[in-house]
This record gives sequence, C-alpha cells and structure tokens, in this order.
Amino acid sequence: MSNTPSFAVISGAQVHQVLSGREPQVISVVEAAYRAHGTSATVNPDSYFLRFPDRPTSRIIALPASLRAGFDVHGIKWISSFPENVATGLPRASAVLILNDTETGYPFACLESSIISATRTAASAALAAARLSEHRDGGRPMRAGFFGAGLIARYVHTYLAGNGFAFERVGVHDTAAGNAEAFRGYLERAQRAPVTVHDRPADLIRSSDLIVFATVADEPHIADPAWFAHHPLVLHLSLRDLAPEIILSSYNVVDDVEHCLKANTSPHLTEQRVGDRSFVAGTLFDVLTEAVTPPAGQPVIFSPFGLGVLDLAVAKFVYDEVAGAGALQEVPGFFHDLDRYGAA
Repeated sequence: MSNTPSFAVISGAQVHQVLSGREPQVISVVEAAYRAHGTSATVNPDSYFLRFPDRPTSRIIALPASLRAGFDVHGIKWISSFPENVATGLPRASAVLILNDTETGYPFACLESSIISATRTAASAALAAARLSEHRDGGRPMRAGFFGAGLIARYVHTYLAGNGFAFERVGVHDTAAGNAEAFRGYLERAQRAPVTVHDRPADLIRSSDLIVFATVADEPHIADPAWFAHHPLVLHLSLRDLAPEIILSSYNVVDDVEHCLKANTSPHLTEQRVGDRSFVAGTLFDVLTEAVTPPAGQPVIFSPFGLGVLDLAVAKFVYDEVAGAGALQEVPGFFHDLDRYGAA
C-alpha cells in the first residue's frame, strides 16, 4: 500500500539529546499543556494501576491521554515503579510512551520515556514554584530542601535552576544515608550554594522555605503542622508524605482535582477525613490564569498527580525535534497485512 503508516523508535539517548539544556523551552511546553487541559482541549482519563500480590511495593501504570491545542496527538505512557531495583543499581522507574495519529489512530512512534516522565515532573514543579512564589513575602525561596534524594530530585533541581531559582543553601534528607550523600555530591558539582545533609526530617523542613518531596512513601509520615510554621512553599511531588493535619493547615493547589483526590494520596485521605474538598483552593491552571492567588501568610502546597497530557506534550516535542533533524529510526515493515482481503 502506498499509504502504509510508518513507525519509529526514539531511544533514551535521543530523548536526552533533545531535552538536555533546554529547560526554559520545556517548561513552556508543559505550561502550554496545562493551559490546554484547563480549557478542555484534552482528554485525560484515570491512570490504570497494575499491581502484584507478591510485590506490593511495585506497580506499572498506564496513562492514556489526548492533547489537541497545537499538539494534535493521542498516546499512552506505560511506566513501572519497582523500588527494589535501586538496591541492584537499576533506576526505580522505567517507561515507554506510544504516540498515536489523531486521524487514523495508528501508532507512529515509541519513545523511551523515563527521561520524559522525569522531565515533565520537574518542569511542572519548576513552573509551579515560580508562579506560586509570586505572592510570597520576600519573593522566590532562597533555601531549598530535598526530602528524597533520587533521580526526580536531581531533575527538579536542574529545572528549578533552569527556571531562574538561585539558592543560598540547600538541604537534603533521605532515609538511606548513602543516597543523601550521593545527592549532596551532585549538588556540590551543580551549584555553588552550601549543601547540608539533615538526619532529622524536622531540621530539613524548618530550615527550608522551598521543600521538594520526592520519595516513594505509600502513606503519610510527616504529621506535625508546627514544622511548617514558617510558611514554606511545598512541592509535594510524591503525594503521600503529608498527613491530613498539614494539608488542612495549608493553602492547597493541585494539577487536577479529580485525579489528585484518589488512590489514597494525602489530599484524598484529607477528603475522606473531612467529607468535602473545600481545602483545595484550585488548580495550577487557576494559578496561571490568576483565578486564585496564594496568600502570603500560610504554607502553600502543590500536589500534582501527574497528567498524561504532560507526557504527550513533551514526547511530541521530542518527536518533532528528532524528525526535523532527520534522525528518526523507522522500523521497516512494522505494519503488515494491511489489505483487507489480502494482496492480489
């Protein structure tokens, strides 16, 4: 057939090459996706969780989505989280992403997506940090604290720096001391600000006015609102670190209310306790459009569930860049037997 669809595979090396050093541009792509989602130019169903009775800490998640508004693509991310990998030297998460044509539905690319996933998470965090800081007393935070010292923390630091954040000092806490020390080594290479490893969670939180939670916690482990009395900005990326008491004493922004208040996230547990969602002030889209304005005298928490449309936006950006450079690695004959009644 003359109109046989093509199919390309884009490697992690190609993804890294496209995205590396282009933080402001990627943040703009993610912001465009948020704006599209806020104006109903997306379809973003629930994520689907594959869990295993013999490995309760592990899961694989499917995130289907559709994104119009200049992107014009459907797709799905298939991302695994196997925390036990870390002990063997493998990253916890691995992922692929399929892009589908909006006219025919045919898949036209498969991209290595662990980098895309980490990038969209970090870009979302950096975007939120910048916009939520605009009404803080004293402006942008100058003392960052990273609770959790893995790959996501590294990407978030990179994207905060790429979005103009410059810290006077940085703190790190991780339940694995070796991870905290390794992350300190990265930070000392990446910036000039002094880095402190904190043994106690309270010390990290109280000494930071921007706190990044990037853990694998499956239930709240931070429960004392007094630790947040200095009104920090909190990027609650791992979603299950904070007890309802802290959520209820803070100004809460999410990426999508329906997505975030499920699967026993901290906001979901809070809803179950109080019976309503009035503690959620709005979404990041509301912040971007100035429909809501965070107060100056209260902790501000951003809890993003992670939208599949963000993955699509970054993946389509990568695909377009690779295709424009003439570097697509197409798979010959990937689609076969396309004649309904067989070849003559």
